[in-house]
Formats: sequence, C-alpha cells, structure tokens
Amino acid sequence: MAAPRDKVLGRGARAQETQEIPINTGEQPSRIRVFILILGGMLLIGILAALGVINQYIQSVLMSIGVNIIFASSLNIVNGSMGEFSCGHAGFMAVGAYVSSVLSLILFTDNKFLGTPLVPPQTAVFLFPVVIIIGGIIAACTGLLVAIPSFKTRDDYLAIITIAANYIIMTLINNLEILGASRGLMGMKATVFAMTDLIPLPWMLLWIMVFVILSVGAIKRLMGSVLGKGIAAIRYDEIAAEIMSVDTNRIKLLAFMFSSGLAGVAGGLFAHILGFINPSSFNIMKSTEGMVMVYLGGMGSLSGSVLSAVFFTFLLELLRPLQILKWVFIPLLLILLMQFRPEGILGHRELSDVFPQLQMFTGTALRKPLTPPARGKGRGAVG
Repeated sequence: MAAPRDKVLGRGARAQETQEIPINTGEQPSRIRVFILILGGMLLIGILAALGVINQYIQSVLMSIGVNIIFASSLNIVNGSMGEFSCGHAGFMAVGAYVSSVLSLILFTDNKFLGTPLVPPQTAVFLFPVVIIIGGIIAACTGLLVAIPSFKTRDDYLAIITIAANYIIMTLINNLEILGASRGLMGMKATVFAMTDLIPLPWMLLWIMVFVILSVGAIKRLMGSVLGKGIAAIRYDEIAAEIMSVDTNRIKLLAFMFSSGLAGVAGGLFAHILGFINPSSFNIMKSTEGMVMVYLGGMGSLSGSVLSAVFFTFLLELLRPLQILKWVFIPLLLILLMQFRPEGILGHRELSDVFPQLQMFTGTALRKPLTPPARGKGRGAVG
C-alpha cells in the first residue's frame, strides 16, 4: 500500500511525516455546516448585488480582490511553499486570459475568427466555467517553460528564466495580429451580457467567488498531501530532500504547472471583468504586484496571501488618484518589505496558528511531528 507514496517521498522521508490530531471539543461544525455557511454568504452577496445594494463600483472591487487572491495564492506555491524565485508569473496569467477570451468570443459572440457564435449565447451560463478552466489548462502546459529549466537552476538564475518567459509570451502576443497584437483584444463583455440577459444576476461576481473557493481549497488540499510535504522539503533543503528519495524534478514539474494553471484561471476571469486585454496588462509590473502580495502576506502562508490580496487591492484603490505615481509606490513597498519585514505579515504561519479558535473550521489541530520513543526505552516502556 505504501509503494505509490515512495515514488514521491522515500522511506526516510516517510519516517518524518506528520499526522493530524483531531479536535474533539464537541464545538466544531461539520463540513456540511461550513459548506452551507459559504454557500449562504455567496447567495447573500449575489442577492444584494442583484438588488443594487452593492453597486457596480463595490462589485468591481470585490471581483478584483477575488482575482488577486487566486493570482497571489498561485504564486505563493512556487515562491513561498517551494522556496523558488519566480518573477514572471503574469506571463501565465496572460496565456489564460487570451485563451479564455478567444474561446469565449468563438463560442458565444459574433467574432472576427469564425463570424457567428458556435453555440447559443445563453449557454454561457453553463459553459463559462469550462472556458475558464481550459484557459487554466493551457497556462499550466505553458508552465513547462519554467518547470523544465528549474530542474538545474535556482534563486537568481531561475528569476532570470521566469522574467525571460514573461517577455517571450508578451512578444509572441504582440506579434500575433489575429489576437489584436499590441492593440489588444476586446468583446468579452458580450459573454457576460449574454449570461445577464438570461438570468439577471451578477454572474461574474458569482463565478469569481466560486473559483476563489475552489482555488484556495485545492491549494490547501495540495499542501496537506504527500506532494505538499515534498514541496516543503524542497524549500528547506533540496539536496537533503533528494537524499531522502524525494523526486524533486517531478514535484517541481507538478508545482509549477499547478501554479501556472491557477494563474491562467485568474487571467481568464480578469479578461472578462474588463472586457478588454492587451499585452501591457501582463507585463513585469503585473508580476511585481503578485510578488508584493506574496511577500506581504508571508511566504508559504495561504491565509497570508488571501489577506494581503484583500489589503493590496484596497491599497490600489486608495492610490488610484495618484495615477502613474502608484507604480512607483508598489515597487517601493516591496523594497520596504524586504528591509523591515522580510517574513511578511504571517511568515510561514497560517491564520489558524495565530488564532487557534479558527481550527474548528478545519476539524484538525495543528500538525505535530511524530515523536520517536525516548532513548533507552522500549516500545512498551511507561514514563
């Protein structure tokens, strides 16, 4: 039964695995109650938005927060949990944005590619998430541009490779006239209008909330799995991980592809929020925004990435009157973080580590390493 686990973690590494200790306080809600709570919150926000209580501006801010949560959380897998240094993550966001936009235009709108839509526009209500997921899959495949060179490079050299990958993707898009080249691609709003015409609901806001929950949940499950333990082992010491029979190349490949795929999902949602994209929307400054959110929240902290995405989005809105000067402030914020708070808000901790009461929502206590028996005492020794 343990053979499949040895493909990723060797016997030596398995000996150091951790276990989850259930909390038997009698107060923890079941997973069903948590699911109902999340679903109720989504429905409440959707109803308030449909009734106009939440206006268009607040909806746009909430949607930007959702996209930034997915983007920052995906980058945190590589830069935080695995300890690598990726600086071109916006390139994969661009791939997802353009693939999802082209599919959306072809399927649901009158377009310059095929003319008439392939399916009735009203089907966008059901097919829209499929379009976004396909964009994420293509972005994950593009992640091989970074994953394969990462087998032999780390730190600054990997950062150069990721920046080069970002520029390669931007240059390709800039020279593809069918995608609008530097002029950009537009028309995705027609897909959103088609969904709204069928059922008058804030569909983009609802779908973004769904993808945020699925993305954060998937990352949490990943980092709690055997593969996640391998990712953490690479962060602490890649050579030691290899000695302990961890297949570091396979783990890097999967981690980079998963991270790139989620960035592509964020890009697809971003494109449909604005209804217009061009290559400059995904330049090095967009990658810098992702790094600021990761390092602000804490490297390796999923809840830190969520909190920093919320804070950073509100900060951008406050700086909007400064116009171009805000792009001076964002890199400056990254410099100040590295100087005075390099571990970020939460560091490697999660929010449940700071507030143990939140553990009731996960149903497990903090993970504790298995403690070996004391030296000189047998298995049956007492005290």
